[in-house]
Formats: sequence, C-alpha cells, structure tokens
Amino acid sequence: MTSSPTHSPLRRLTARGRDEAHRVASPLELFFDLCFVVAIAQAGVALVHAIAEGHAGEGILNYAMLFFAIWWAWMNFTWFASAYDNDDVLYRVVTLVQIAGVLVLAAGVPRAFEDHEFLAVLAGYVIMRMALITQWLRVARSSEGPERTMALRYVFGVLLCQVGWLGLLVLPEGGRAWVFLVMAVLEMCVPPFAERDHPTSWHPHHIAERYGLFTIIVLGETIAAATVAVKSGIDENDALNELLPIAAGGLLIVFAAWWIYFVVPIHGHLRSNKQAFLWGYGHYLVFASAAAIGAGLEVAVEQAVGKAHTSTLAASAAVTLPTALYLLTVWVLHSRYFKAGIAQQLVLPVTALLVICCTFLGDWAVLVAGIVATLAVVTGTTLTARMAARERGEPVRAA
Repeated sequence: MTSSPTHSPLRRLTARGRDEAHRVASPLELFFDLCFVVAIAQAGVALVHAIAEGHAGEGILNYAMLFFAIWWAWMNFTWFASAYDNDDVLYRVVTLVQIAGVLVLAAGVPRAFEDHEFLAVLAGYVIMRMALITQWLRVARSSEGPERTMALRYVFGVLLCQVGWLGLLVLPEGGRAWVFLVMAVLEMCVPPFAERDHPTSWHPHHIAERYGLFTIIVLGETIAAATVAVKSGIDENDALNELLPIAAGGLLIVFAAWWIYFVVPIHGHLRSNKQAFLWGYGHYLVFASAAAIGAGLEVAVEQAVGKAHTSTLAASAAVTLPTALYLLTVWVLHSRYFKAGIAQQLVLPVTALLVICCTFLGDWAVLVAGIVATLAVVTGTTLTARMAARERGEPVRAA
C-alpha cells in the first residue's frame, strides 16, 4: 500500500517526494490495471477476428489506434499517481470514474472494429481524460508558482486534445487514420510541454514497479486468451496433436517474455524526464506487442483447426512478428543498458531475427519460435554468469 496517511476524507493534492521510502503500488492502482486489461482483451479479440477473416491490415490499424487510447489513459494516470496520489475520498472517486471510462471504451471496441463506429470508444476516452483534468485542477488549486503553471498547462493541453478527437466522429472514414496520427502526436506533446519548467515528482521505483506489474497482467491475459483458444479447439475439433506444438511454443514465448523483461532492475536508469519519457512512451510497443502475442496464438489455433480464413504463413506471422517486436523493444528500452560486450548486446536482436525466420516453418513455426526465445534466455543467463565470474576472479566453467 502507499505510505500516505488517510486520516481525512479530503485533503490538498500536493506532490509526494521522489525519494520517498517504501513506495509501492496501491490496491487501487492494481484494481485500475485489472480493469484496463478488460479493454485490452476486447481489442485482442477484435484483432483475432480481423486476421482470421483475412483483414489483417485493417485489423492491425484499428488495433493500433484503440490500443493507443487505452495505453495513453493508463500511462497518464500512472505518472500522475506516482507524483500526487494522496488516497483521499475524492481521489479514489475520480479514479473509479476513470475505470468506468475504460469499461465504456471496452464496450465500444467491437463496433469500432466491425462498423468503424467510434462513438462509444471516444465517449469512454473522454470520460477518462476529463477525470484526469479534474485531478490536475486539484493540483493547481493546492499549489502555486511553477507547479501551478504546470498543472494548468496539463488542464488546457488535455482539454484541447479532447476537442481535436471529435474529428473521428465528423470527418469521412478515409481521413480518420490521419486524424488519429495528428492527435496522438499532440497528446504525447502535452507532458513535455507542461513539465518543461517544473517536472512532476514521479517516483522511479514506483514507476518501474507499475510498468512491471502491468506487463505481468498483459502477459497473463495473453496466456488466458491462448488457453481458452486451445481448449475450444480440443473440445470442438479433437485436434490435440495439431494444437500441442502451438500451446507449447506459446507458453515458452510468454515465459521467455517475462524473464527477459524482469532480468534487470530499471528504476536506477530513470533519472530525468528525458530518460523517463522515452522509456515510458516506448512501452506502447511493449504492451501492444505482448497483448498481440496472445491474439496471434488464438489465430494460430483457429487456423490449425480450420476455423480461420487465412494461410499458415499469416497465422505464424501473427505470433512471430509481435514476439520479435517485443524482444527488440525491451532491448532498446532497458536491456541494452545492462549488457557488457558485443555478445550480450546481440542476444536479443539476433533472437528477434531468428524468431522472424521461424515464420516460414509452417505448422512448427510457433514451437520453434518458443524454443528460440528460451535459448535466448539460457544464452543471456550463461553470458551474465560468466561475466560475473570473471569480475570475481573465479575460473570460468563451460556451461
């Protein structure tokens, strides 16, 4: 739990200390994350249907847009809470409103994919963002000087962006992708603009933990989705032999994804807003690719039992491409900062390339990709152990 006291129902919303001891995720934050995964699961299901019906390009585009809305709302709350969570009654209520917003967004995902109707998605997004504006107004009221200016910049920046998103409703369908691109860029410009003179006092260890916990939850959703798909294939088609390689390979991929992400602590690298913004923004690809692995496994299962109108190559790519993207992104964001020597640095990039090559192995693509990802973990662990032994002056033994 957070260490802030909760003696009064309503208090000033003031900044917490960046060096605060024992700062961990609160039960409300964990609840928040779990509810957001509902929307991610809906986006994954819609992506599966789009790829299975042969509309991969359109499905990936819709998935990217909807996932941005989910991720951006989650990320903004996470960084705000790291700096200003006082856990009073109003803070809790406004956070619950944000949760309600993401559930509205989740309910609108199927229509957004199938009918290109974004009203419910936009309504849910606006609910979440307006709730955040309320929090920033509380900060402005409780502070003065540069901090108050920063809070008001957030208020006006977020508010203006909500007006811009209305373009998704009024513009022709052909122009919506461009509206999304422009508005996404503008949304991501708000935090650097607001904090250019006065950064928020986010807590490095708390932020690293929050991102790590959300990664775990997304990977858990990936396993759950793949398990349901495999069970359905076995129950309805008695296709255990066809699905066993996919199930085993998918499990190895997810296990390796967890291991690779958590092999090094990242909070010590988050020392400034510049480093933190790059790391935090880059997690859009980490979360999106991790969730897409689950969708890809579902597509592979449906293709194996003859329910998907897509080729074996496309079904394999639905697993291998997001896996490779996950490996590369995790390496770029933090793994490379803890690697010493060319051998350690090349493990994840080479693994990503080999996983892509697995796409062309037909029915064995997922299993071999899982084995490759597992070998990457073994290789990385072995190289790290040997490096540590050399530093201690111990003889290096063959693995």
